[in-house]
Amino acid sequence: MSTPPSSRWSSLRVLKHRDFALLWGGAALSNIGTWMEVLALGVYVTKVTGRAEWTGGVAALTFLPAIVLSPLGGALGDRFDRRRAVGMGALVQMALAGTLAALAFSGRLTVQWVAVISFLNGCAVTLFTPAYSAMIAVSVPKEDLHSALSLNAAQNNLGRICGPALGALVIAHADVSWALLLNTLSFGAVLLSLTRVRATAAGKTADFGGLWAGIVQGLRVARADEALVVALGGTLAIAVCIAPFTALAPVMAIQVFQLDAGATSVLVTAQGVGSLLAALGAGALTDRLGKGRLLEVALLLIGPTAAAYWLSPSLPVAAVAVMALGALYMLTLTGLSALCLTRVSNELQARIASLSAMLLFVGFTLGVWVQGALGDRWGIRWVTASAALGFFVLAVLLRALRSRGFAAFEV
Repeated sequence: MSTPPSSRWSSLRVLKHRDFALLWGGAALSNIGTWMEVLALGVYVTKVTGRAEWTGGVAALTFLPAIVLSPLGGALGDRFDRRRAVGMGALVQMALAGTLAALAFSGRLTVQWVAVISFLNGCAVTLFTPAYSAMIAVSVPKEDLHSALSLNAAQNNLGRICGPALGALVIAHADVSWALLLNTLSFGAVLLSLTRVRATAAGKTADFGGLWAGIVQGLRVARADEALVVALGGTLAIAVCIAPFTALAPVMAIQVFQLDAGATSVLVTAQGVGSLLAALGAGALTDRLGKGRLLEVALLLIGPTAAAYWLSPSLPVAAVAVMALGALYMLTLTGLSALCLTRVSNELQARIASLSAMLLFVGFTLGVWVQGALGDRWGIRWVTASAALGFFVLAVLLRALRSRGFAAFEV
């Protein structure tokens, strides 16, 4: 029996909520610029250094600050005006992107500058993203939260599709500096959308005392709930074993297939297409399978799919494999994030979101650096494929244990 058209793309229904639609639109335009910059910097570092370790290492610097700053970002997001926090983050990121563009236009851009600014950008993202996540959570009714998170993932992957394609076009006809300038301008979309968001979607939450007390409270809540433990542990494992594929696309294209920036764009765009399609169809899949079952299936499939991508014999095969991988990556992270946010009250959502982000960023930093370094020595294909199959073993063990964490998600 076919799925009715009205439910086939049911994630789109959350756009009827005004504040969510504004936040979604501003972030979508900004992410196109962000992914232009990701492509430009990845190609630049790979060509200048010729080493996967450097490509993965510089990308990891964006996530390194999460090791220390994520809990602080969550506490700030639950204590202060979230709209102002997100606006401040956009201004800081705009300034950093503008600095990269100025260095590129003046001929002074170096790998060292890319590394430093990537680290500072990671600090800004870590401190202000929990406030954005909490704004998304309160901009829709609780029953629409999973669809909202899916569609939020869709806009990120819309940027992943359009950004690299535009970035490759700009680099081919101009140079890296113009891609960096366009990213700088894209943050204006976020600032404009925030001026129209109602205070009810971005106001202060309850005062919980000092920042340290708020951080401790969030940790205690997470530790006491088995469903949160399952979700946070799964996020960490995916970050270490699977997520590095997002940063190592230039290595796959340039070193493995001996191609150029255009091939990098093909892989990044294919991942985005898969993620976007999965995000748009997540509502219908959830209606049919249930949140817990959908998450369980995605966790079991993502490891073998990632291994198939890394062992692909050609670019076309890799593009198909990474499209499927992008879909599963979106479904797993969205499902785990929804599990986290639906288990706690509004007053705790930024802190729980920050713990999830911390584990994702820490795991990604470790995974991309280690896989890149070992790949330079033993071959990138076998190292990354082995990590993916390692995650599959973990997923099978989790299913065998039949943890109550997934059952709790259905409540």
